[in-house]
Amino acid sequence: MTFDDALAVFQRYLITEKMRSPETVRAYMADLKDFRLYLESSAAKKELANVEGIDQFHVRGFLASRFSKISKVSVGRKLAAIRTFFRLLIREEIIGANPAGSIKAPKREKPLPRALSVDEVDRFFSRNSDRQKRDLAIFELLYSSGLRIGELTSLNVQDLDLNNGWVRVVGKGNKERYVPVGSRAATALKDYFPLRALVEQQSGAANNRSPLFLNARGGRLSSRSIRRILKSFLGSSGVERDVSPHAFRHSFATHLLYGGADLRSIQELLGHASLSTTQRYTKMDLGRLMEVYDRSHPRSGAVRKKGES
Repeated sequence: MTFDDALAVFQRYLITEKMRSPETVRAYMADLKDFRLYLESSAAKKELANVEGIDQFHVRGFLASRFSKISKVSVGRKLAAIRTFFRLLIREEIIGANPAGSIKAPKREKPLPRALSVDEVDRFFSRNSDRQKRDLAIFELLYSSGLRIGELTSLNVQDLDLNNGWVRVVGKGNKERYVPVGSRAATALKDYFPLRALVEQQSGAANNRSPLFLNARGGRLSSRSIRRILKSFLGSSGVERDVSPHAFRHSFATHLLYGGADLRSIQELLGHASLSTTQRYTKMDLGRLMEVYDRSHPRSGAVRKKGES
C-alpha cells in the first residue's frame, strides 16, 4: 500500500471510528504529511510507494531533522502521531511491525515555577498571620527550609531539632540531609505544637513515629490538602497568580542566591541532584551550611553564634 493510501485509511479511522474532532484530525494529518514531506525529500522516497519499507531509521531521521526547529513537545507529538498511524496499519494487517514502537519521546523539560519576590513572601505571611497555626507553620517551613511538598508531608516530629535549628529530611532516592529551620518557622512550629498535641490526644493517634502535620482526624496531612490550603492563603494575601507549593522551594533557593549564598551551599541545602550535573562539589558540614543560611535567608532570624542553640 502506498503512503498516501495509508494516510486516507488513517483519516477515515480518526473520523468514523475514533470520532475525533476536526481540529484533532487536522493536527494528526499535518504531522503525518510533514513525515511524508521528509520521506519525499530524502533517500527514503521509494518508501512512499510501499509503507512496508519504512523502518525505525526513517522515523528517527525525520525526528532528528525537526529537533532543532521545533520544541521537544512538538517532536513528541509528531512521534505520537506516527506511532498511532502505524499501529492502525498493523491492526489492518498492512504492515507487520511498528517502526516507531521502540522510539522514546524526548524528555520534556519542566520549567521551574516563578519564584515569589521577597515582598510577596512578606505579604503572604503578614496577611495570613491570623490563620490556623498548623497552616502557617506549614508554609513557614516550606519556605524556610526549601522542602519538596512530599518531603514536608512525610516529616515526623522526631525529625525536628528546634533547639539546634534544623530538620532531618529524607528526599528522593531515600537520601538524607539536614536543613536549617529559620527563626520564624521555628516560632510558628512551636505555636502549632500545643494544637497538634490536642488533636493527637483527641484522636488517639499517638505513636513512635508521629506525623508532624496532622489532619483533623489525627492522620498525616496530605499534599492535596496543602495545595487546597495554599489556594486559600493566596486569595487573602493578594498574590494574583497561581502559585504551587514547589514555588516556595524555588523561592528559597532564589532568595539565598540573591542574598549571597554560594551555589555549592544551595545545592547541598536543596539535596537536588540535577543541580550538580555540570559540576562536582564537596559536601559541607552542617555548621558551615547553617552559617551560609543565617547570612543569606530573609527569614532566618539572627545569626547564630558558636555554641548557641
